[in-house]
Amino acid sequence: MKKYLICLAFLIFSNSLFAQINNKIIIKVENQIVTEFEIRNKILSSLIISNEEINQNNIDRYKSGVLDTLIDNKLKKIEVERYKIKENNNKINSYLNSITQNIPALKKKFSSYDMDFQIFIDEISTEIKWRELIFKIYSKKIEIDNSSIEKEVEEIIKKESDIEEFKISEIEILKSENESFDDKITEVTEQILVNGFEETALKYNSSYSASQKGDLGWINSKSLSKEIYEIVKKLKINEVSSPINRQGSIIFLKLNDKKVSKVDNLNINKIKNEVINQKKNEQFSLYSNSHLSKLKNTSTIEYK
Repeated sequence: MKKYLICLAFLIFSNSLFAQINNKIIIKVENQIVTEFEIRNKILSSLIISNEEINQNNIDRYKSGVLDTLIDNKLKKIEVERYKIKENNNKINSYLNSITQNIPALKKKFSSYDMDFQIFIDEISTEIKWRELIFKIYSKKIEIDNSSIEKEVEEIIKKESDIEEFKISEIEILKSENESFDDKITEVTEQILVNGFEETALKYNSSYSASQKGDLGWINSKSLSKEIYEIVKKLKINEVSSPINRQGSIIFLKLNDKKVSKVDNLNINKIKNEVINQKKNEQFSLYSNSHLSKLKNTSTIEYK
């Protein structure tokens, strides 16, 4: 690990130094390798996507977390290849369109820094395949008790004359053994202040909402857990919560808007679907984190 950190200490974006280090292997994850080229590519691509200036100070801020991100990506790549998950070009293009209105200009910017745009695309593709894999493996294990959902919706109508709805965005970051989590929280908090919640969500979000810049849409207050509801209801519009500790991860929530609907005007099916989708998303996120954690515990990861 120390050797890896020493290598990163000399990783800067100058093309002259890059020419000397581009093929050096830093870590091996089973049959996959991570080179200094990929580390450089990942750091610079993250800065470009979040519209941050490419300078040494910003590069230094990314060094601490880049290893875990690339290890996770390699583990996911191995797993999706094992399950033969197919490429989904439509979803890749959809993601690219969500982060830029000019893909050729983005490619040109990558090229100007001697970066490999295809590595960036491969990372996106792996993440999309991973989500499809998690759905394929665990969709039948998602348990939704329809009778309890019906009762929950009935209780909402009975007890409430008015219904609160919140438009929320999230950023979820996974806990890691190889990185100080306090440092990661500080880094994400600073990024939110400098670049905004949405751009930070694109870069850091580990949840299924990442491609939507963390946007969860409108959520009925009764579909939220008591803990989350107590936090969200105290937020002002456009305010971001303090870090919320969950099993295996930390989440930040942003309140984008809120409204109150009269019971008479409520769409009961919509409320029911919101409750169901929220519970499904929570379960899928837990399965995804758990599956990745198992891969880390059973895979050979060698620092060079």
